[in-house]
Amino acid sequence: MNIKTFNAVYSIMEAAFPPSERRTREGQLELLNHEQYSIKTKENKNEEIVAFLASWQFPTFSFIEHIAVSSSCRGQGLGKLLIHDHLKSTSKPTILEVEPCCDDITERRIRFYEDLGFHKNDFPYMQPPLQKGEDFIPLDIMSTPSLLNDSEFSTIKEQLFREVYKLQ
Repeated sequence: MNIKTFNAVYSIMEAAFPPSERRTREGQLELLNHEQYSIKTKENKNEEIVAFLASWQFPTFSFIEHIAVSSSCRGQGLGKLLIHDHLKSTSKPTILEVEPCCDDITERRIRFYEDLGFHKNDFPYMQPPLQKGEDFIPLDIMSTPSLLNDSEFSTIKEQLFREVYKLQ
């Protein structure tokens, strides 16, 4: 990924996620060299990046860490297209984190993922912060093609904490 592409992706990321849910620019740049991490983008007709999906590939599952669409392009199906493309590219279960339902926005977001085949798991989960000085965030884990059992959830959580969030 060239620096122009990275800057466009990071700009969308900064607009879509608070600091506790994204890395610093430098931390995000470092991830580009990680073999398990990748970013897929969508461009508009002017070849400007307007959406991205960042994911991790692990031996037994795929983790969508970030998906965002530029505010000027929301509602055009780009997020759905990115997720469909991602799901077609892997035969493994796919996991993502989502804010618990507490208002119309989070309810719509959860329904968006459910419409794409994701299931909300009822395990307690706290996302570690991606920047120092931020707090853990209560989130829900969604999975496709099915709900996770206790053992699967524990294994996935341990791997996310170790590999993605760098907790031991």
